[in-house]
Amino acid sequence: MVILTSVLTTGALTLTACGSRDEGSGDSKDNGSSTTLTISVDAPLSGENSTTGLGIQYGAQIAVDDANKKKLVPGVTFKLKAYDDKAQPATGQSNATAITGDKTSVGAVGPLNSGVAQTMQQVFASANMVQISPSNTAPELTQGKNWQTDKKRPFKTYFRTATTDELQGSFAAEYAYSGLKKKKAFVVDDKQTYGAGLAKIFNEKFKEFGGKVVATDHVNTGDKDFGSLVTKIKNSGADLLYYGGQYDESSLITKQLKDAGVKIPLFGGDGMFASTYIETAGKSAEGDLATAIGVPADTLPAAKQFIETYKAKGYKGDYGAYGAYSYDAATAIINAVKAAVDANGGKVPTDINDLRSKVVDEVQKSDFEGISGKVSFDEYGDTTNKQLTVYQVEKGEWKAVKTGTAK
Repeated sequence: MVILTSVLTTGALTLTACGSRDEGSGDSKDNGSSTTLTISVDAPLSGENSTTGLGIQYGAQIAVDDANKKKLVPGVTFKLKAYDDKAQPATGQSNATAITGDKTSVGAVGPLNSGVAQTMQQVFASANMVQISPSNTAPELTQGKNWQTDKKRPFKTYFRTATTDELQGSFAAEYAYSGLKKKKAFVVDDKQTYGAGLAKIFNEKFKEFGGKVVATDHVNTGDKDFGSLVTKIKNSGADLLYYGGQYDESSLITKQLKDAGVKIPLFGGDGMFASTYIETAGKSAEGDLATAIGVPADTLPAAKQFIETYKAKGYKGDYGAYGAYSYDAATAIINAVKAAVDANGGKVPTDINDLRSKVVDEVQKSDFEGISGKVSFDEYGDTTNKQLTVYQVEKGEWKAVKTGTAK
């Protein structure tokens, strides 16, 4: 049995691990003794995708600070510990081992990338520790590899506050055909779990709505020169390019496409929805589109304080894509800890394995109003919040052009 020691906040446990960053909760003060529990975050905090990864880290950090400030769980001080997976599956798996090996850790928020999640799920399941991603969208993560014909939940410890590519791809295809009136799409993906899955669903749904996919192609993550792809698109007669992947490659593709005189919009998923896409592509991004989970955070009254805090703290990264969903994921873990403590007579269970198990069970029961909307999970661990938004670049900024509930 592992015992959690009661410590003074001023003498909180100092933990170290490869690839991790300890984050203090500067807003919380506790003059008495308390048990320190860690909520871990895994995301790309450097390199590719770091703009959105940092948004996940600091979204969770604000949730931890709020919980400590409000003393949401009497006798408990929460600490956030961030791990950089660099968008690499092997690094994510190593981080998962470090997170579960930390005997103060009760749950994890992340990762950003679905491909990274695939390497982490079994590690968390073996430790019976909850993992909640604010951004993973690959359907098989919650519904199994045969999700289209036989849905089966692979891991009861895995949840997400993001909706799936099944819904996102269909939402994009419908808007492309009925909203943009596009009839001929060229579909490209980056061969990764997220990108290839999203592109496949868009391909299928666009044809179901009546559109034609004139050609498909693939790129590699890290590619910089897309000259041959641009030539193929130019000769295809497509009036839309759909891209399944992240902003790192898509921002270069659209720039090279427009520079070659191909004036068609590039449409992608939430992996493209970041300020960095526009900064990199410049004027070439005008008119391009992306779907993203939920509704714009700045339109949600409950997210107002969150956004103000994020900006006031000067946090790096972009909160717009997943910051609010990361906040709600961390809050779901915190609420679950509170429920476990309340059920134990107001005391923190001394066996960390018992506490982790109880937190998994309580997260499944989640039912609260978060800053991104209602937070609850279905039998697969998927969010019940099915709202999605199409954004378009207008005058150098992402502007919402359609919001709705995916079907």
